[in-house]
Order: sequence, then structure tokens, then C-alpha cells
Amino acid sequence: MWRLLSCVLACTACTATAPYTPASTRAPPRAPAPPAAGSPDALAAFDGLPNGMVDLATHRADQAAFDSQEEISEGLGPLYNAHACRDCHENPIAGGGSQVTELRAGHRDEQGAFVFPQVRIGGGSVVVTGRTLINDKAICPGAEFPDGDAQQHLPETENIRALRLSISVLGDGYVEAVPDELLQAISRWQCGQPELGVCGTVMLVPVLESPSRAWVGRFGWKSEHASLLSFSADAYLNEMGVTSPLRPKDVTSLCDTVPDPEDRPDETGATDVDRFARFIRATKAPPRDARLAATAEARNGSTVFESIGCAVCHAPTLTTAPPGTPLFDGAYRVPQALGSRTIHPYSDYLMHDVGTGDGIVLAVPEHHGPQFMAMQASFAESANRIRTAPLWGLRTRSRLMHDGLSFTLREAISRHQGEARAARAAFDGLPPASQEQLLTFLRSL
Repeated sequence: MWRLLSCVLACTACTATAPYTPASTRAPPRAPAPPAAGSPDALAAFDGLPNGMVDLATHRADQAAFDSQEEISEGLGPLYNAHACRDCHENPIAGGGSQVTELRAGHRDEQGAFVFPQVRIGGGSVVVTGRTLINDKAICPGAEFPDGDAQQHLPETENIRALRLSISVLGDGYVEAVPDELLQAISRWQCGQPELGVCGTVMLVPVLESPSRAWVGRFGWKSEHASLLSFSADAYLNEMGVTSPLRPKDVTSLCDTVPDPEDRPDETGATDVDRFARFIRATKAPPRDARLAATAEARNGSTVFESIGCAVCHAPTLTTAPPGTPLFDGAYRVPQALGSRTIHPYSDYLMHDVGTGDGIVLAVPEHHGPQFMAMQASFAESANRIRTAPLWGLRTRSRLMHDGLSFTLREAISRHQGEARAARAAFDGLPPASQEQLLTFLRSL
């Protein structure tokens, strides 16, 4: 729960049927103590049913909004990547991941500081900046705007370029309910053990519905959001081009004829952003492959995973705050169905330099709005750090790592450097049978 598992990097031979055993063991430093009372596991299934936070009818209605294809008349664009949330979050069910990637870019000035890309549209009359995302699509030119041109094209000067893979949001309602203090404690635990070579960075980020102070980020490849409501408003604006009360200004007004905010409250006072966030909060966690997980091969692989240090960052177990706990200065409270639950995401949700950083600095104006620009300098070190990828649901992914450019588990492991160098070297030094046990364990997630 509030524990982190031992990091032991010495390796010895093992048989195909016996678990890997390190040559020497030592007790790990004391991690934050768990609460006295036990916490049941979160509900986990790919059945598309709610986790108990809402009733089935509400969940189905929220999913309909999540699946809905936006039209230009409803506010789609001018710049966008997808018509619906589900376009990027659909495998194996609504809310899952996908093979879809997005392009991010920028450059460094003569002093080495990261600079947001300057992308001209509208025949050069409009400059889009303050963001790293380069949208793939635009509503003009088109039948409704034959003379407009909002299509973005990457300038040659923007020589830092990176792909980002769409990620699953299943079970993220539980993740949102993990206390900030727990993630901060994990960071202190890691950074306080120099011999581990691991030190996760806590991202303190704005929350749009409670802007008075910063909170611990955990959503997105740069841990840029702490709140699923803020996360949803960000995606609605930047991935679909739809403004909302939380993000009321479009990236550009070129070809935009729908008044802002385009996502307006209905008769109940709810916006689409509200529905997206509620849908995500009500999803069940990704389940393990129960048959494979029960095999000796997978159980032994779990031991190997922990013994060589993978679990230091890919933390197997976290616990959510008690029901009713206020989050974001009371803007949201942990629901009964999500509170005091044990989850197994295999992530610490911290930022690490594992040699796969994409060089892209988190852009505050893009993700949170220009009103938070004063915080931009605090994210300068995010360029070469990436959030620890949660491994729950790993068996549903055909493309791996932040850019989707690794296609096998071995390829993904081989790319781990930096803070993960020792764990990767330990994997390389394992007997083949132990390597296969670890891979079987990963395939069970």
C-alpha cells in the first residue's frame, strides 16, 4: 500500500521453475507506514460497467458523451486531432489506450533554454505559440471555409520533435484519489536512498477548478494534471478544439465562428467536460489476466521484477484516500466507491529521467492557460523526464514507451537508461529462464 519494494541489483542463476533469488538481500529503507485498517482492492474488469461511483444509466450517458463525434457547428477546431475522446481512448473498451500518437515540438535558443514552437497559419498572418502540440488536422480549408487555412505545418527550425502515444484512462478515478502526500513520500523515499540511483520528481501543477495553489500531478506523460476535470478540459481544447468554461479561449480564432465557450452547461448545469471527467472517474481499473497471473512462471516473474529494482518506480500498490476526503480545496470529494481502495497500477506517477525523455518541456499556457504562465520556469527540468508509465493493462498494448516506437517488451526494457540503467543492466544479467519469467509476469498485467 504505502510500501515500496526492495531494490536489489545483484543477480544469480535460477532454474526455469524456481523464482529468481538475489545473491544477497537487505531490508529496504522504511517506507511510509500503511494505515492500520486494510483497504479492499479496487474493482477491476474490462466489462465497461461502472465502479459503483454512479449508476449504470448515468455511466452510459457519460460514455455517450465520451464517444460522441464533435462537429464544426458544435465547436470542433479550428485546430484538432480527433472528433471524439474515444478516437484516442478505445482499446479494449472506451477509456482504454490506442495506437494514436500526437506530435510535439520546439527548439532551444542560444542560451539552451527551451522555446515553444512558432507555427504560422493563415498564409503566415497568424502565429500559434505557447504550446508544444502540433495538431494534425484543421477545419479549414474546407467546404465551410474555402478561403481559410489553419492547417499547421512544422517549421524546420523546430528541431526538437517527439511523438506521444495515447494512454489509457481506465481506473484513473482511483489514481486521482491517491493522496498527494503518498506520492510525495515515495519521492522522498527514492531520493533519500542515493544507492538506488532513482529520484522521482513531483510535478506541482495548477488545478483549473481550484487555482489557489498547486497540486501533485499524475495524469499525462509529463504528469501535467492532478485533476481529471482539468485533464478533460485540456484535452477538449487541445485535441478537439472545443472551449469550455475552464478553458474558454480557442488556440486561434481563424475560421472559428462558434462563440466561446463552446461547451455550454445543459439544464442540469453539467458540461461535456463534467461528463468526461465523471465517466473516467467511474471506470474500473484494468484487470490482470487471471489465468496467466496464477501460473508459477508469472508469480516467479513478479519476484524477479521486484528483486532487480523495477518496482522502485513501477510501484505495484497504492491506496486511495478515505471516502469524503476533500480534494482541490473541496472542489471534489473522494466518492464512497473510490475511497480507501488498494490499486495496483505499477507506477509511482512521478517524473524520471530514464533516458527516454523527449526533450519537450511542459507548456503551462497549453495545458493550464496563460494565467498560470508565472509557473513556467518551474518546469524547465521536465524536458528529459517522463512519468512512470502505469503497467496495469499492459497486455492490451501493441506499442510501448511514450512514443509508441517499441513493439516488444524486450525492446522497451532495452531503452531504459538513466535512473533505470541499473535495473535494465540487472535484467540483461539474468539467466534466460528468469528473463522469461519476468516477461510472462508483464504479459499478465
